[in-house]
Amino acid sequence: MGMERRPKSPLRKITTSDKHDGICHDMSAPTVKAQTIDELHSLQKKKSAPSTPNKGIQGAFAAVSEEERQKQLQSISASLASLTRETGPKVVRGDPANKIQPISKDHHVTAPISVSDSSLKFTHVLYNLSPAELYEQAIKYEKGSFITSTGALATLSGAKTGRAPRDKRVVKDDTSEELWWGKGSPNIEMDEHTFMVNRERAVDYLNSLDKVFVNDQFLNWDPENRIKVRIVSARAYHSLFMHNMCIRPTPEELENFGTPDFTIYNAGQFPCNRYTHYMTSSTSIDLNLARREMVILGTQYAGEMKKGLFSVMHYLMPKRQILSLHSGCNMGKDGDVALFFGLSGTGKTTLSTDPNRYLIGDDEHCWTETGVSNIEGGCYAKCIDLSKEKEPDIWNAIKFGTVLENVVFDEHTREVDYVDRSVTENTRASYPIEYIPNAKIPCVGPHPKNVILLACDAFGVLPPVSKLNLAQTMYHFISGYTALVAGTEEGVKEPRATFSACFGAAFIMLHPTKYAAMLAEKMQKHGATGWLVNTGWSGEAMGQAAVSS
Repeated sequence: MGMERRPKSPLRKITTSDKHDGICHDMSAPTVKAQTIDELHSLQKKKSAPSTPNKGIQGAFAAVSEEERQKQLQSISASLASLTRETGPKVVRGDPANKIQPISKDHHVTAPISVSDSSLKFTHVLYNLSPAELYEQAIKYEKGSFITSTGALATLSGAKTGRAPRDKRVVKDDTSEELWWGKGSPNIEMDEHTFMVNRERAVDYLNSLDKVFVNDQFLNWDPENRIKVRIVSARAYHSLFMHNMCIRPTPEELENFGTPDFTIYNAGQFPCNRYTHYMTSSTSIDLNLARREMVILGTQYAGEMKKGLFSVMHYLMPKRQILSLHSGCNMGKDGDVALFFGLSGTGKTTLSTDPNRYLIGDDEHCWTETGVSNIEGGCYAKCIDLSKEKEPDIWNAIKFGTVLENVVFDEHTREVDYVDRSVTENTRASYPIEYIPNAKIPCVGPHPKNVILLACDAFGVLPPVSKLNLAQTMYHFISGYTALVAGTEEGVKEPRATFSACFGAAFIMLHPTKYAAMLAEKMQKHGATGWLVNTGWSGEAMGQAAVSS
């Protein structure tokens, strides 16, 4: 029985080998240049240079020499130096799990003189990774990390779900003599020796890991007063959080970053030694202004890094005659800038994120000779009871790249339940400021025209709105009054009056009158008007037949 002969397919070409093995191969397209599955996967990722471009790259980086790149590596290595590793570890770029990438002899510094097991190992540095890369690291290696239905990264901060102000310490030395010390001050002293003990403990812990995350970023959108910060951490969650909260450098700025002005060592998974002098628990957050370093032990709550840097700015900026402020800030379409001061639960974030005005920032600002500038590159919004109807901009900002802390979500759909308080009342979202549609980039503006002090009065004493003269503005600014109501802090059931100097006493470094005097001078010079706005109850106390303002 004869067989029907099919016409040859134009996509097939019979080779000599085909005739021998009887297999017809498709030779119309070039073969993949990979010998193994791992190599094939490596081709799936486009080669990019988030830190150090490859040789031969053209454009802005063509002039950067290999020597300059090595200086950057040595700078990171020096940041991780300790008594155990006097010259720092041998720094290697990249993930140790990536077995295709060889360890290059060009990518480390001279081995330390002191001999120990830790000095014999490489420390892999994951340097300024992109959000996508940090997602992969978190989901693969950090238990409790998940992608929610909107694309945000949900994660857990461990046992601590808020700041630990009683465990914060500042080294008292010649540099810090001018700080506010004593009764009422947030600055609890420690000595240089104790700081170095904790620093050594943190750095040795970080060096013991297979990899660490390093972020080189900026604080302050004012280019004349920008601060370079380096964050060394053990968790992808912390690296992504700081990627969002600090100002993100361009590739060119990263190439020329150089030595940082301030460094954070976040070893929060490792406790401090409670028998060390000045320690009161297994948690310690230590600031050394002379060394310009911060050490975190015993807490993984990311807000400690954000507020620690804010404290540093409260010290550095006034030395330059720049006023640092714990405030929200926005600008109208005619260029009129408003500052919003307020404690937790007063509506500062909500009011500053006004869809009809340009957002300059929601929390931290500087007032210079030229105007206002945001210190940060992102927002850190409370999520409890968040709804699309009440706060649409914040709701829509929770997408890919956003970090969601300690929220509860549906196991199957991954939809977040913002009402659920199972983990903590203090659920948070960290996202880049450009996720807000009307954010003003760069985050700077002219001199403020209105200074608005917010108070959620639960006792029905304050009127809805009061126009203040300069003396009254200073009085209310130094007082920092509001009422804590249920939902603002853990354990608060009944309304309670509270006062926080400059509406941010936990973060200021100098005496409150120093900041108040600077604010008065700025307001007087630029003609700003002070207002006291009651976002609570007016006429009668909370729970009574009151008229809410």
